[in-house]
Amino acid sequence: MAINASSSSSPSHPCFYVKSPHLLFHTASSKNLVSFNDSPRLISLRRQALSSDSGDLSLSSNGRGFKVESSSSSSSSTTSSAIDFLTLCHRLKTTKRKGWINHGIKGPESVADHMYRMALMALVAKDLPGVDRERCIKIAIVHDIAEAIVGDITPSDGVPKAEKSRRELEALNEMCEVLGGGMRAEEIKELWAEYENNSSLEANLVKDFDKVELILQALEYEIVHGKVLDEFFLSTAGKFQTEIGKSWAAEINKRRSSRLANRPN
Repeated sequence: MAINASSSSSPSHPCFYVKSPHLLFHTASSKNLVSFNDSPRLISLRRQALSSDSGDLSLSSNGRGFKVESSSSSSSSTTSSAIDFLTLCHRLKTTKRKGWINHGIKGPESVADHMYRMALMALVAKDLPGVDRERCIKIAIVHDIAEAIVGDITPSDGVPKAEKSRRELEALNEMCEVLGGGMRAEEIKELWAEYENNSSLEANLVKDFDKVELILQALEYEIVHGKVLDEFFLSTAGKFQTEIGKSWAAEINKRRSSRLANRPN
């Protein structure tokens, strides 16, 4: 059985990754050995044989092994750091999506508006084999979270993709420091990287939701503001990876084509 110490845990409360369905581990604060013969998604170990300062332990699976942490040291973050993090995330509600600003849209949607509707897309989409709906919702919620610091960087800004990614990763790490590190911060980093690298079925689907939300919003702005926003439809054409993305985009384009065909000259 392989046990690796996690770098995210504090020296006084070590965290171990355990890669075995038959779990056997111990903590530095106790000489007692604890074992499991099953592999549930989440097991809470009440403080019993452990010393009084060890706190509660939790065991969770992330698909790559099992993670054991002491909740007394970092149940995810302190109350203060959680509120600091949420205050920082307020910028997502006030940062307007630059593509709409560049096209003269008055009162455009915010980054938070965009991510919220993407999360709704993940919620209402039909089930797909092998796709974790809950993970899709989480990815949608955090995929643009770094824009709270770096803002909405668009292709028109001329920033190379690698540089954009570097800036956002730096901002993400800063935000996770504000959160106080721990399990939740690591989860946010993992979700963001999964989306950024398009490295899972869930990321594929959320990437499509990002484009679907874009063209749906473009259609809505065309209707409300009487504009023709061809750029957004052309830039996403042929780039959808999933059947849901393709079918939803086709429906939006169908509605747009019908509307344009019936516009008075």
